[in-house]
Amino acid sequence: MLISNGSVFMPSILTLIGIPGLESVQCWIGISLRLMYLVAVIGNSLIIMIIKHKNSLCKPMYIFLARLGATDIALSTCILHKILGIFWLHLTEISFEAYLLQMWVIHSFQGVESGVLLAMALDHYVAICNHLRHVPVFSGQLLTHIGVGVTLRAALLVAPWLVLSKCHLKFYQTTVI
Repeated sequence: MLISNGSVFMPSILTLIGIPGLESVQCWIGISLRLMYLVAVIGNSLIIMIIKHKNSLCKPMYIFLARLGATDIALSTCILHKILGIFWLHLTEISFEAYLLQMWVIHSFQGVESGVLLAMALDHYVAICNHLRHVPVFSGQLLTHIGVGVTLRAALLVAPWLVLSKCHLKFYQTTVI
């Protein structure tokens, strides 16, 4: 029987191991991920620039598409730097606070993406069912409120889980992730 003295093991540094079993090809995986990242950033940037410069594309659906593209760029950017650090530079250590921050940012951006997709579905519903009232319903002010609400919802729903992870979870005796 294991008797615990009640102490909590809180690691200060975690070790990320990458992809177990594929250590010899992690450099090539990093190159392909970098190329996919560049394609995603260029494509989403083009979508954002076209929507911004074409006045006929200032309808709510296109504004939601631009927001989705910006969120996609931010999400892939916050993930990729650590992945490439592991694959190319063998920087496998991360502080526990940086790990929690990165986890919060990733999950918040994923929540923003789901909220934008929900807003796009609502826009489609109003455009189909009440097409004569679509323009007055989706005003610029409502679009701003939806954007702020989606962002706050995502950030505030993820934050308690991270606080609980930091304060109350007992970790096993390993710091390898």
